[in-house]
Amino acid sequence: MDRYEIFTDHGRGLFEQRLDDIYLQVKDYLEKERQQQRTLCYAKCFLSDIANQEEQLRQSPLMTEQIGHAACTIIQQSPIGGAKIGLLLKTSDEQSHFIMHSLRLTDEEVMNFGSYMQTVMLFDKYLALLQEKGLSLKDHCVRTWIYVRDIDTNYDGVVKARNDIFRQHGLTIDTHFIASTGIGGRAMGKNVCVAIDFLTAPGITPDDLLYLKALDHLNPTHEYGVAFERGVRVCLPHKYEYFISGTASINHHGEVINIGNVTKQAERLLENIGALLADGGATMADVKYFIIYLRDLADAATIEEYMQQAYPCVPHIITHAKVCRPAWLVEMECIASLSK
Repeated sequence: MDRYEIFTDHGRGLFEQRLDDIYLQVKDYLEKERQQQRTLCYAKCFLSDIANQEEQLRQSPLMTEQIGHAACTIIQQSPIGGAKIGLLLKTSDEQSHFIMHSLRLTDEEVMNFGSYMQTVMLFDKYLALLQEKGLSLKDHCVRTWIYVRDIDTNYDGVVKARNDIFRQHGLTIDTHFIASTGIGGRAMGKNVCVAIDFLTAPGITPDDLLYLKALDHLNPTHEYGVAFERGVRVCLPHKYEYFISGTASINHHGEVINIGNVTKQAERLLENIGALLADGGATMADVKYFIIYLRDLADAATIEEYMQQAYPCVPHIITHAKVCRPAWLVEMECIASLSK
């Protein structure tokens, strides 16, 4: 059984004090998980100021004693409520079927390259890792998270690069793309404008994957020039795992709806997520967590109240991360799981 939990610091003190706060929360939680025979598989760290915080995080007991042995992603997407640190943890009592690659560039590598070339460089790094294991992008990559600094400016380059790479590797509208979230976020490096996390499933075959469409609610993504799947169901030995891409308030024509109303946008995007899950035989009751991205932090209290009413028992974290279309005020992604 997999379990997901979310932690944030309590919004008091210096960064070092907040690291201590999170450390104690996580230490207590992981001790209880070990008693249930579950161990840490993955950690995602959301920071408010990565340039000043990542090195402290990497050198802290939180990293060296508690989470650093597992796959770990670090990204600047400020948690709401005055927190400087947010954590999403996955624990499990099962052998993992997935590998997470969190790939980053350095200022020395990127030189003067823009978002197109940086995206190509990150995919090249990932493709080299796949080649070492005899795997392929088309058959074994099930999910990506693409973080784009200044997304209003740099997203077009990311889209063009991904489209070109996918065509080169046989991912087309006649085959399939890959589930993904393309979202505002920042990695270390003053010239780094793209960072990518890749999720690989080495043991699967194409027959193990079902791509989720929900065409009565959402249009195919290629209609507006981007190459990603809205969601994917992965068939594993004892369960189905659902990876829902970043989802927003659109209709089946690809039009943004409920413009200017963040609550109505949240309602519609969650309806869209429910439709995607239904395509794979699941429901919203199977969702394990939500990550919620807000364009404007001033909407945080409104969305927090809404989620507490709509899904009070599902862990969630709200972060400040611009969505790729200015009219989208909120975007969400999730993972769901269903036993066979």
